[in-house]
Amino acid sequence: MNDRDVFEYALVRVMPRVERGEVFNAGVMVYCRAKSFVAARTHLDEAKLTLLDPHADVVGVRAALRAVEGICHGGSAAGQAAPDDAGRRFRWLIAPRSTVVQPGPVHTGLTADPAAEVERLLDLLVR
Repeated sequence: MNDRDVFEYALVRVMPRVERGEVFNAGVMVYCRAKSFVAARTHLDEAKLTLLDPHADVVGVRAALRAVEGICHGGSAAGQAAPDDAGRRFRWLIAPRSTVVQPGPVHTGLTADPAAEVERLLDLLVR
């Protein structure tokens, strides 16, 4: 018996100057359909941000990262996405965009605990 489920994840990347294309990882989003689970955790390295753009809007980037977490969490924090299920919220967040905070490519894996996977991937790929 397999006690692990398929999950998908995408990094949340910060591109301070879109025209330059330089990015760094600032979070991770995890979606597990079998568990109706979606979550995001973020960690902004302000030193990296200001190194790539000394005039970056740190407050604005932090707000955008909090919004990603809120949309994943659902409820009133998700704004217009509140009535959507976990899968729709994840799909909306991973849609390509040309903004300072944007998703990376989607990857898959197997996990017995999607919530623990969020923390593991944050430690491995972001911090």
